[in-house]
Amino acid sequence: MRLTGPAVRLTVFIGETDRWRHRPLYHEIVARAHAAGLAGASVLRGIEGYGASSRVHTDRILSLSDDLPVAVVIVDAEDRIRAFLPQLDELITEGLVVLDPVEVIRYAGRPASEGGAG
Repeated sequence: MRLTGPAVRLTVFIGETDRWRHRPLYHEIVARAHAAGLAGASVLRGIEGYGASSRVHTDRILSLSDDLPVAVVIVDAEDRIRAFLPQLDELITEGLVVLDPVEVIRYAGRPASEGGAG
């Protein structure tokens, strides 16, 4: 698949311990994005942050948190991202979903026979 030009970045901010049916919520979001055929998804683990609870979560040793912030980032064409949003409505009870217009300079998927990640 090739994706260049105008696109939308979907970023989902959740907690590392958030769950969907006994498995990490971020894992379920990535699995559903993959099943929906979206261009790609990445999960980024934060080292510090706070959200709706206003409680600061950090990886500093003196106040080590077991619920660090996580961001799931997905980029694809706007219509495909918007079609995916109802799935997030089903999954997310607490978190933040952000849509940003972006421009993709280059994205080219590797043929499955070449292996590797992505």
